[in-house]
Amino acid sequence: MSPASILFIAPAQAVTKIFPRLKEEGFETGLAETLKGALAYIKKNSPTLVFTRPLMPGYSASDLLAEAQGDDAFPPVVIFTDQGSADQAQAFLEKGAKDYWLEPLAWEKIRAALPGDGASQTLPKAQAGAGLNLDIIGKHPAIARVLALAKQVAKSKATVLIAGGSGTGKEMVARYLHAMSDRDTGPFIAINCAALPEHLLESELFGHEKGAFTGAISRKPGRFELADSGTILLDEISEMDLGLQAKLLRVLQEGEMDRVGGTESVKVDVRVLATTNRNLQEWVDQGKFRQDLFFRLNVIPLRLPDLKDRGEDVLLLARYFVDRFCGQYSLPSLDFSQEAVDWLSDYDWPGNVRELQNLMERCVLLAGKGPITPTHFLLDDESWVPPEESEDIPEETARPLVGEAVENMLGGQVITLQEMERIMIMRGLRQTSGNRTQAAELLGISVRTLRNKLNDYRDQGLDIP
Repeated sequence: MSPASILFIAPAQAVTKIFPRLKEEGFETGLAETLKGALAYIKKNSPTLVFTRPLMPGYSASDLLAEAQGDDAFPPVVIFTDQGSADQAQAFLEKGAKDYWLEPLAWEKIRAALPGDGASQTLPKAQAGAGLNLDIIGKHPAIARVLALAKQVAKSKATVLIAGGSGTGKEMVARYLHAMSDRDTGPFIAINCAALPEHLLESELFGHEKGAFTGAISRKPGRFELADSGTILLDEISEMDLGLQAKLLRVLQEGEMDRVGGTESVKVDVRVLATTNRNLQEWVDQGKFRQDLFFRLNVIPLRLPDLKDRGEDVLLLARYFVDRFCGQYSLPSLDFSQEAVDWLSDYDWPGNVRELQNLMERCVLLAGKGPITPTHFLLDDESWVPPEESEDIPEETARPLVGEAVENMLGGQVITLQEMERIMIMRGLRQTSGNRTQAAELLGISVRTLRNKLNDYRDQGLDIP
């Protein structure tokens, strides 16, 4: 008997992180980006579930749901997206979707969605952090203090408020807390409080009963129920609506909650962690955040320093990321030139560790056999021009203009760095289904820079969506 399978209709980078866990649990995984490919996979493999993005170039989940109409053998379809809306959720549910989720995908939630009530199936219990690298790189006293405090309080049930700028690694510290706790064999569930409107967020957190609202065709467990005996991370807690904050406070104080449309309280045993990139005390003073909830969350405060304040940790992290990406792309090890080291040390890193990670991936793809120089950073400077190769360098010893991984992608042809930049930008837009904010983050540039580059391409007569 062949193993059960799950089909994902999405760009690869949006779903492949969950594949190792699904393999652990005995599932085969399929990936499609077109309706034709999806239907072929469904016909051949009869997947247990289908997860699909709402819209991609040349594909619409509405067309897939239309194919499912009247076909009792068609697998349940779950819509998942990084930018949800109430109107879109209702529209897809009315077209026959089983559910509408917010990214990221988590095994615990997939398990609960399996036909026949996944919670009752004899599947192995979720392992916290499975397949995740929880190494936190750094020797600076500021990060050492954070980790020492996190380790000391990890085994308690005390709520922890993790503050810090965007890209400083708040979720990684939250996962570290979970992995070091007595709940490490329980689930770790994360939800972004800024990504959904209040009523959808309430349903995501606390679940809903069948018939609670239009499209609620069955009971749905919330994130708190899925996190029972484990840990829940409330990301960007400052963006939660004041009305919902009161309901969250009850869960923290009483250990029980009400599903939307429910009449009975549900007991939950959950350790709560929260993150914010704002000064919550200032938001309390401005009336944007409940003071009682702030006090309840701020039992253990952890403040992550900005990367620019971590001294030599910048070079330690840069080396770590370069080694990781060289391994990921099966490329030889790369060294840094002294000019690159000086630049890395002097840059103020507004995007923190996330920006450094993206920049190092770019360098690995562009540096060829190395060494890495500031040229490979593709700096946001209109005066920057690609360096010319010296004619005196013998062809057999000349360093490739692009890395082997990129060269393979281009079929071996040599192009200018401006053209390579354009290819990478367009590839980033395709991989994020045209989402410019996500594409800019993936490329390690600002949205404004991306917009300016696209305007330049239009002025050159290129067809830019």
